Amino acid sequence: MHSRFPEPLKAAVLKAVQWQVMGRLDHLVEAVYERFKDRYFPDERVIVDLQGDKYYAQVVQVFPPRHAQIPARQSPDAQASSSSSPLSDEEPIHKIAEDLKISVKDATIRDDPNKYYYKVQILEEEKQPGSGKGTERTKAKEPKATKWSRSLMDTRCGDMSRDRLAFSKSILRRFIRDCVDREAAVASPWTVKPAIAARYGVNSVMPEETRIGVESIKKGEIDKRKKVWEEKEGPALKKQKRLAAAEEEKAKAAAAAAERREREAREKAEKLQKAKEEKERLDAEKKKKKPVRYPTEDLDITIGEKEKKAGMQRKKPAPSRIGMPFGRDHSTNEAFIMTWNFLVVYGQPLHLSTFSMDDFEQAIRHSVLDPPCPLIAEVHSTLIYNLRTVPFSRQGAIQSLKDDDSSNPRSCLGVSIDPLAEALEDIGNNWERAPLRHAELRNGWEESLIGCLKDHATVENFPKLREILTRLMFAPEPPTESDPSTSTSPASSPYPTALSIKTPPGQRYHTLLPEDKITILSFLCNLAVSSKAIHAHMENCEEMLTALRKEKIEVNRNKKQFAEEMAALVGESKEGTPKTNGVEDEAGAHESSELSEVPGSDAENGGLSSGKRSKESRRKTQAKERELARAKLASAKQAIAEHRRLDEEVNKLERRLEGIEREFRKLLGAVRVKPLGRDRFYNRIWWFDGMGSASLIGSGGTVQYGTGRIFIQGPSEFDIEVVQRREEDVTARRLEEEGEEGTLGVGEWGVYDDIETVDQFVAWLNPKGVRELALKNTFTKWWPHIGPGMRRRSADLANTAKLPEARRSARTKHPGSDISREPYMLWTNRRAVNSS
Repeated sequence: MHSRFPEPLKAAVLKAVQWQVMGRLDHLVEAVYERFKDRYFPDERVIVDLQGDKYYAQVVQVFPPRHAQIPARQSPDAQASSSSSPLSDEEPIHKIAEDLKISVKDATIRDDPNKYYYKVQILEEEKQPGSGKGTERTKAKEPKATKWSRSLMDTRCGDMSRDRLAFSKSILRRFIRDCVDREAAVASPWTVKPAIAARYGVNSVMPEETRIGVESIKKGEIDKRKKVWEEKEGPALKKQKRLAAAEEEKAKAAAAAAERREREAREKAEKLQKAKEEKERLDAEKKKKKPVRYPTEDLDITIGEKEKKAGMQRKKPAPSRIGMPFGRDHSTNEAFIMTWNFLVVYGQPLHLSTFSMDDFEQAIRHSVLDPPCPLIAEVHSTLIYNLRTVPFSRQGAIQSLKDDDSSNPRSCLGVSIDPLAEALEDIGNNWERAPLRHAELRNGWEESLIGCLKDHATVENFPKLREILTRLMFAPEPPTESDPSTSTSPASSPYPTALSIKTPPGQRYHTLLPEDKITILSFLCNLAVSSKAIHAHMENCEEMLTALRKEKIEVNRNKKQFAEEMAALVGESKEGTPKTNGVEDEAGAHESSELSEVPGSDAENGGLSSGKRSKESRRKTQAKERELARAKLASAKQAIAEHRRLDEEVNKLERRLEGIEREFRKLLGAVRVKPLGRDRFYNRIWWFDGMGSASLIGSGGTVQYGTGRIFIQGPSEFDIEVVQRREEDVTARRLEEEGEEGTLGVGEWGVYDDIETVDQFVAWLNPKGVRELALKNTFTKWWPHIGPGMRRRSADLANTAKLPEARRSARTKHPGSDISREPYMLWTNRRAVNSS
């Protein structure tokens, strides 16, 4: 903006605004614009209108009215004007324009800008205003423009104008705003900043006449405000004392009336306040009487006396932090868990058999060169093979490391960037074409890992890139004979801080810290998520989930139908149960009475024929009843058999529903991993078994597990914010119910690794809360698999029990132990593709 504003105009404008008293900057800008819009200065670049065409020109000389003698404009061919008197150096021009105290009308009368003459020189043709590209009109103008170029002529302000990009109200406002300042006091003048005033020759000392004028304006403003205040607040004290007695009485009466009104208003307000308080009290009582509908927000529930007497558990069992795979290193634990879950869930597209978290942990801790760990080799090889389809930047890591080093030069572990780049130059360049065959024990996977990191990793997405590559490519100096430490074990000496010997990565990977190994695998897993194989597998899982949902609906429909048929059979059997015992007893009684009869007198013989007919009739009736009873009994037996068959069908459907739930968990785990639920304090409860390619039940119905544990993750930052919005002190409640050790912060993890502790945790859950009711129901649903899995893991650990120091060793195994017989060393990849 300062470069566009006309340089010759700057000094005049700044002198005009110096010491001006105007309330708004807009008014000052308006006054300056009106004063200078038709006044031009030497060396100023202007636009001249010649016969309807506009040309850029430069003001060479200015002729004030008293020197102008030639009113007509000269021809373009005239190179100099001899009929006008040039302006002398001592003669000021537009001087009256710098005094804004003079009105525009008076300034025009005393120094009319329309009477000024200006000698201008047409500039060479470059980009004349209004010219286009390649139009016929422009081409026709070219000879004329060449004719006027560099010519001198006299003109007036009516035929001149400034470029709007150099002089307009908005640009003038920005220029003045940047160059002037003003104090906060009333009627303070605008003053040019000292540095700018010195540059353009603006007087920084206020003239006495100007100072008197400014003080007068200030005094006028203050008196004006004082008068307005007095008119608003009432007459002064002296005037009030001169009030007549009648006025005083009137004022007293008015004051008494005002006091009465104020008292009435106060009494009314008190009544309203009392009524409001009474209403609030009644509403509170109604609210207390209103029964709470459960389930509700978990943190709104408190354990009452009834629950305490019933023996409800009040304190939550503390999850073990030391029992986590990597202790209290929560970031490493989280990366380790997520990496294991990714490898197990996507075992099918990765062609990787499942393995337990314990085996994976021991494989990560494997720190000897011979024998190599097959699990580590298979995991890295399958990920590297999968990353071939993910776009990458060739040698991007080396360039990223060099850029980072140029901005912050340093050495890492005693190795500068140039030796590291030289060592990496020829390693793993054809990693995407390396065979890494399973039959060859994935030979060369370490070099392919280096190549993969070189093309996929940068300092931004892999912060530990330089340190890890240095550890993979360089080894420490070998110990000398005079070194008192004679042990060959890498763990027998402190971890080396300086590396200098260039070494193949295959001989260095086992020396990495477990944290660095997890960092590499976590990075590779994050990249593999975007691979084609994983995407295709996820889409396939989505389709299978849809099919399972439909099948579940159909199974439930059949189950309901069978249940209705069973209920109908039960109702029919109750209505038509034959009373066989009563009929047989009655028939037996009749037969015994017949056998006890003995022929008697003639009278009896006389009634014999009628008696025989009666007995025959009863015998037929009883036979019919017995036949009917047998038919009903056969029907009941058939109904029982049908009921048994339907019951078996229902059992089959229930077993299928259980299978659908297991399949649904496996497929859903491949799409998104969800926790079992959250407790009242928003801790997330994780159970990772039975997801993706892992199964909860093996062949023959054997129990299988992946973790055999329940993991607890602390609340997220968002959850903490939600809790902190509550009125009660949730932190104190957490300390009371969870204890200091059991209170997990953001990003912290704990674990329950025995059934008794999990039972205590489930007993602590309150089903009156929304979150804990859902969590408890989920535990109930999956407990037939959670409990056996935890027992199976405990049994496996007992079978391979070792000293905690040996199992938790961070560097190596004891030389005397046979590592090849460890469970993690016996794992084999049954899903490996022979060609890969």
